[in-house]
Amino acid sequence: MDQLLFGDNQFFGVNHMSEEKARAQAMRFQDIGAVIEVLDNAYDEGIKTFMCTTHERIALVCDHMRANPTRYADYKFYPCMPYAHKYANAMTDHGLLGAIKHFLPEEGFLDSAMRGGMSLAKKDIEGITTLLIDAEMKMFAGLQTPVIFLQNVVVDFLLGLGFNEAFRIFANHVKARYGAEPGFITMNMPRLLDVLEELGVENPIVCANINKVGFRMSGGFEAYETALKEKKFRAIAMSVFASGAIPANEAIEWVCAQPNIESIVFGASSKGNIRSTRELVDRYWPRD
Repeated sequence: MDQLLFGDNQFFGVNHMSEEKARAQAMRFQDIGAVIEVLDNAYDEGIKTFMCTTHERIALVCDHMRANPTRYADYKFYPCMPYAHKYANAMTDHGLLGAIKHFLPEEGFLDSAMRGGMSLAKKDIEGITTLLIDAEMKMFAGLQTPVIFLQNVVVDFLLGLGFNEAFRIFANHVKARYGAEPGFITMNMPRLLDVLEELGVENPIVCANINKVGFRMSGGFEAYETALKEKKFRAIAMSVFASGAIPANEAIEWVCAQPNIESIVFGASSKGNIRSTRELVDRYWPRD
């Protein structure tokens, strides 16, 4: 994985410290051209992996990348699924059958519907789960998706339920069908790592909040420190700036000094902030 990954929170009005800033960003990025401009700024700084939700507007980004294959020949997506709001919106706009048809993969509406219907009839959780994964991946057809993530809202819900088998189902399907590595986003990294170890998921990719002040690090700062030192996994650090609570230089210097960090994912909306983050990472985490 690349050292720096570009995230998408800023495009959809997500800011954990300022609702006003979140609203302003949401208004700015209503135009997909504004999103593409920021992604191009990141790309020109050498940040060529976009770790994104499966929000319906990401499909427009995918269309743009497919339409310009020479410009984005080495561009990679790390899809993070599911994005629940889009299902609710599709039901409102298209009705039940229209929503199902809209999201089903290209293998055919009838085949997929039968597969889903049979799975429901048999209460086959694995069949239902794999169908939903395929529906989420439809927008990325023809693009590079070497890592596919399960979103923290689902990961942590499953952890709470104790339905650990779902992680194996997800991991096996993305490997078999997409030739991708499974990734997991969580707000409780220590607990998830214990479960993945029990399931025999080797050297997993886990994205979690990792920052100097313990911002949104469920399970406790010390447990994260221990996991980073002792567990065999590939960590992606997010919220490294703690939504602006830590000065950029201090935040990057600290996270780059931690063991077992594979990548940092960050979001930014200006060329200057993208460049400064890249320069800080180059300073504190020089490439081999």
